[in-house]
Amino acid sequence: MTATIADRIYLELSERIVTGQLPAGEKLRQDHIAREFDTSHVPVREALLRLEAHGLAYSQPRRGTRVSALDPAEIREVIEMRVALEVLALTHAFARLSDTDTKAADAARIACDEATDMASWERLNRQFHRTILSTCGMPRLLAAIDDLHIASARHLFANWKHQWRPRADKDHAAIVQAMLRRDAAAGCEILRRHLRRVR
Repeated sequence: MTATIADRIYLELSERIVTGQLPAGEKLRQDHIAREFDTSHVPVREALLRLEAHGLAYSQPRRGTRVSALDPAEIREVIEMRVALEVLALTHAFARLSDTDTKAADAARIACDEATDMASWERLNRQFHRTILSTCGMPRLLAAIDDLHIASARHLFANWKHQWRPRADKDHAAIVQAMLRRDAAAGCEILRRHLRRVR
């Protein structure tokens, strides 16, 4: 599927919000964004609506759209939801695993381990989680998980940016090993433990 200009604007702005380049309260001016992306206001409005739908922005009548604030209290809820939904997705994914899927998971794990900066690592970490869950065949569940990944990413950048160091993720490696063995119980338990470590 070809990315539209609205997709491009949404992805770029969401990346800036997640990484903190656009701070909470910052006004997202349609005319400035349209100029930057050399487009009309229509795709800009579509991208801003998507940011709102994902909890990254909010709009006020006659005052425009702004970057939403990060609520430190929400991280516990986000983690508990990720544990419940990602373990559910992984359970269903295991039932449909192919050799191609396990190879894709291992490639995503290696790419994540080789990241040299936090922005790349966070994007590749999200990609690893998407890859291990994607075969579950439940698009609504995966869309809900994507939203939770965005919320998690904002908290990581806000609280962990100065402590991040390149490293090999042993949990990711163990999940891939469980996938190779088709050991759903072990894979789900490792994932549960892995997600709770974020706290």
